[in-house]
Amino acid sequence: MTAAADRLFVNGEVHTLAAPDETHEAVAVRGGAIVRLGSTREVEFLEGVDTDVVDLGGRVLLPGFVDAHTHLTTVGRYLVHADLSTAASPDEAVDLLAERATEVEAESGSDAPADPVLGYGYDESTWSEERYLTRADLDRVSTDRSVAAFREDMHVAAVNGVALDRFADAIAAAPDEAVPTGADGEPTGVLLESAIDPIYEAIEPGAAETRETVEAALADCAAKGVTGFHDMVRNSHAPRAYRELDAEGGLTARVRINYWSDHLDALREVGLGTGHGSEMVETGAIKSYTDGSFGGRTARLSEPYADAPDETGQWVVDPEELAEAVDAATAAGYQFTAHAIGDEAVDAVLDAYDEATDTDPGEARHRIEHVELADDDAIDRLADSGVVASVQPNFLKWAGEDGLYEARLGADRTAATNPYRDMLDAGVRLAFGSDGMPMDPLLGVDNAVNAPAEAQRLTVTEALRAYTRGAAYAGFDEDRLGTVAVGKRADLVALDASPWEDPDAIRDIDVAMTVVDGEIVYDER
Repeated sequence: MTAAADRLFVNGEVHTLAAPDETHEAVAVRGGAIVRLGSTREVEFLEGVDTDVVDLGGRVLLPGFVDAHTHLTTVGRYLVHADLSTAASPDEAVDLLAERATEVEAESGSDAPADPVLGYGYDESTWSEERYLTRADLDRVSTDRSVAAFREDMHVAAVNGVALDRFADAIAAAPDEAVPTGADGEPTGVLLESAIDPIYEAIEPGAAETRETVEAALADCAAKGVTGFHDMVRNSHAPRAYRELDAEGGLTARVRINYWSDHLDALREVGLGTGHGSEMVETGAIKSYTDGSFGGRTARLSEPYADAPDETGQWVVDPEELAEAVDAATAAGYQFTAHAIGDEAVDAVLDAYDEATDTDPGEARHRIEHVELADDDAIDRLADSGVVASVQPNFLKWAGEDGLYEARLGADRTAATNPYRDMLDAGVRLAFGSDGMPMDPLLGVDNAVNAPAEAQRLTVTEALRAYTRGAAYAGFDEDRLGTVAVGKRADLVALDASPWEDPDAIRDIDVAMTVVDGEIVYDER
């Protein structure tokens, strides 16, 4: 006799994303796995005395979203500190920071000026006064406490005079181009790339605060339908927080931890290889940078920036150092992934993968993060090698007329950014993520479906697949995640409306329910 199901999801519109247009009405779950698909009547045969029956009421049920690139503790810090993503001007950003300063003083007391005022996520490209925040702006927030505001790409920051004085020696050690100065020869308070490192180190939260930010971000994940994510871990306490939550049974999304290349020796010593871990927390790839960002004009280009004809960007990690890191990691059997935004940086990563000893980059599922500008040759190399393009459709917000890309690259190169259509047609493995900017899969799907250039534009099904099965593949998880199929884990998301019915308004669809391993972790009811 067939055992009863733990939970049934009935009267829905189930899109498996496993085969074109494959749909069902209902799903049965037992022990966290999908055990039957079919009509409501067929699936109801598995109803037992203790079975929880969830009536979807016609809602769309999909595989849970897997965010292939995020920084969860940064997402959590948006929720804990000043969220500058809503600011429409420098003055509004200053006002938000001032509100946060009042909170910090109330929390820590006026006798604890060491506690900084932090804000995350501003994007000056959306402001009519298109400029970075500066020391002068942040001095208006406080002249007693350090104040730091981070651009959403985290490659540009602004600090006030207190912070400049506090970190003067460390900042002075950064390259001159990373610390812009004004007409008076003094630092403007804008910091780029390596000049931000001492700020990051100083504000890194301890274990307790990390746990707080992780839990806040996990709640946000559940509300957005995110059932798994690949964390490009910056915070050294985050892996501990994930494993503690896993041991306590409180982890509400699957985590794949991608570690920075300077952690390679430690990982080898403790025997944590790619794919090692539990059902909920796995070790992923070794990660490195190559270049910076378009926002900071530090992405590495083969041709100069349109708005800075003498600049072609910076190497955060130069190609020779990158190749050495790839060689060491792949020789030890690790998947590797590298941040590369400009076309010259993308080529450098592909070269490093080609040159790595005794490694097939496709079998190793090496990845390139972002791939915002890639020419036809690079796309062909991605397809031929099997290297995964881990990309962020959120960035298409900069691809419109008069957007950031046009300012930095000009109109012709703007149309060639984020070429998801060309990549998919060439056979490139696409995995969608958010970079936490923001962590919202339906926003990313909307951007990909409604992208301004044909070379960027995907169908609804293709975009959803990149955020489910494509991201699962990038984490060696396609056998258990990414589609709704018998035998796979019951990681599911229910939507209040169909993204196929009104493709122009996908970002406005509400998540009704999120399910991880058969357990409901979010329910809007």
